[in-house]
Amino acid sequence: MKNIAIDLTTQTLVLYDGAQRLRRYSVSTSKFGPGEERDSHRTPRGRHLVRAKIGAGAPAGAVFVRRRPTGEVWSPELQARFPGRDWILTRILWLSGCEPGRNRLGRVDTMQRYVYIHGTPDTAPMGTPGSIGCIRMRNAEIVELFDLVPPYTEVDIIA
Repeated sequence: MKNIAIDLTTQTLVLYDGAQRLRRYSVSTSKFGPGEERDSHRTPRGRHLVRAKIGAGAPAGAVFVRRRPTGEVWSPELQARFPGRDWILTRILWLSGCEPGRNRLGRVDTMQRYVYIHGTPDTAPMGTPGSIGCIRMRNAEIVELFDLVPPYTEVDIIA
């Protein structure tokens, strides 16, 4: 059974099949650190599930707004036109917390906070915090991960 471990300290995501490590990726989590509160822009900790997979078949660099493709594909020119945009690209793994009171329900609900594992411009640094809560990955790597994990894959986020 596959599961994902995300370490906020090392900014890494590891995909396991049982005890066997299948893949290791450098990621970028929240520049505000760990935290579960709504509107904190922090990356939530604890046990989660991949509740939804969005973007199958979209081209690398496809731009999503509110989980819907805009028809745009990221480019440096598009970035220059929208310099303040939080780029959600290529694929989305939408996370849902499993621990009531910690990352599920009320003011700490990960899914209601719209926390994803998603692609980002390949110019964005990995291995260092930089997001506003989500887990960012390189586009080619989110495509690979997306294809390897089924819905309801367990995701443990530790600090």
